Amino acid sequence: MGWFSKNTEGFFLSTTTPPGIGLDQYLGVVNGEAIIGANIFRDLFSSVRDVVGGRAGGYERALSGARDAALDDLIEAAKERGANGVIGIDFDYEVLGETNGMMMVAVSGTAVKLP
Repeated sequence: MGWFSKNTEGFFLSTTTPPGIGLDQYLGVVNGEAIIGANIFRDLFSSVRDVVGGRAGGYERALSGARDAALDDLIEAAKERGANGVIGIDFDYEVLGETNGMMMVAVSGTAVKLP
């Protein structure tokens, strides 16, 4: 069925056909982006973890923060269109920069008006 979240701000679904939820109006595609830069100390400790095994917690926290920021931008863009929900949410991750020193998190979806 897809990812589903209901909070005080509305409905946010990864599915494009929400079961049991009627849609009053499609308001168009909305986006949110966030870019994070690599940190030399986080890189150093992550490379040590790569050698000895384990998870790179510093990168995971940074990526989680960027994902949350991109989603916040998406929600704000949807609200500006008068939406109270977003369907068909999709996340994309890209490495940027000549030395791959930055990562972009982009999220998009369709803003909708729910009854």
